Amino acid sequence: MDILDKNAIAEVLGDYKPPCLSLYQTTHRRHPENQQDPIRFGNLVKKLEESLLQKYPADEIQPLLEPFLALADDRDFWNHTLDGLAALGTKDMFRVYKLQRPVAELAIVADTFHTKPLLRARQSADRYQILGLSRHEIKLFEGNRNAVDEIELAPGVPRTITEALGEELSDPHLTVASYGGVTGTQHSGARGMQPGMHHGHGGKAAEVDGDAERFFRAVDQAILERHSQPSALPLILAALPEHHHLFHQVSRNPLLLEGGVDSYPDALPLDGLRQRAWQVVEPHYLARLTALAEQFGQAMSRNLGHDQLAQVAKTAVAGRVATLLLEAGREIPGRIDAATGDVVPADLDHPEIDDALDDLAALTLKMGGEVVIMPPERMPTKTGLAAIYRY
Repeated sequence: MDILDKNAIAEVLGDYKPPCLSLYQTTHRRHPENQQDPIRFGNLVKKLEESLLQKYPADEIQPLLEPFLALADDRDFWNHTLDGLAALGTKDMFRVYKLQRPVAELAIVADTFHTKPLLRARQSADRYQILGLSRHEIKLFEGNRNAVDEIELAPGVPRTITEALGEELSDPHLTVASYGGVTGTQHSGARGMQPGMHHGHGGKAAEVDGDAERFFRAVDQAILERHSQPSALPLILAALPEHHHLFHQVSRNPLLLEGGVDSYPDALPLDGLRQRAWQVVEPHYLARLTALAEQFGQAMSRNLGHDQLAQVAKTAVAGRVATLLLEAGREIPGRIDAATGDVVPADLDHPEIDDALDDLAALTLKMGGEVVIMPPERMPTKTGLAAIYRY
């Protein structure tokens, strides 16, 4: 399955020979709700076919639809979905992304991909990562206000203390039980141990503490370089209280939030982990939305911002949009001429027409600007967009 990272967004915003097929639908994680998902997917594929038939001959349509039809028949895929699905295809490319939030059903054939639901999945302000940390291993999770899932660690990130320290690790016969801490086979739910107990040969408690500190430093550097910097997401630590103190002491990650979850993730149900994490993230999330709205208001007062599509489109083509706020779920049928910035109103059912706000987001990102998808109640305008200009 394709990973929705910044490289994926850059790829789907690339130039492709039309037609570009974009399909979105809500999916379900569990039986029996997920039984209808492949059926609904098949119905959306039929809509793609109907749209294609308005312009393209049948012999050109079939190769475009084949990967979609194959996915519809992939039983294992439909048994392991999340909350939403994006499937994008052209003659030379097919990508499928599982999403952590429901999306509106949509099947569009256009000259570019419809990407706003993907942008919301990548660039909504409510996203975060959780680092599950013990003395012996780590796990990484990614989530939003509604869901959280464990994600695969990037190559080069040490998963265990043995991977991190290798031959530098102290006597392998040494074991630790610290404040109900974790050994190689224990998880943090074991609260019955006495605090500060170190068992080993020759009184090597100091060596164990040194190993933990070096492990935490290695983890901090790897997570910063391979996850935090590429994603720019706030990071929450989920660990026993005594591990919080040491990790915050050694960490150099500017995205690591104060506070956190005072338990290793294995001791919590997944939704419990999400709830605890959201308590930490929500104040930062609300503060960021408020700050963005205030920045827009200040920009408008200095003629460095606008909320009307026609004006913002021309500014985006000129590369002047620094930050674009878009209302989640809002669509304006039409297209933006990438050369002139002219907005051409049209019907979404037309085989070459997409959402004009989607085009605006793509233009902004291609010109190095930032796009933030915001909930309707937090938007500072009623037009579905708010742009802050560079100059």
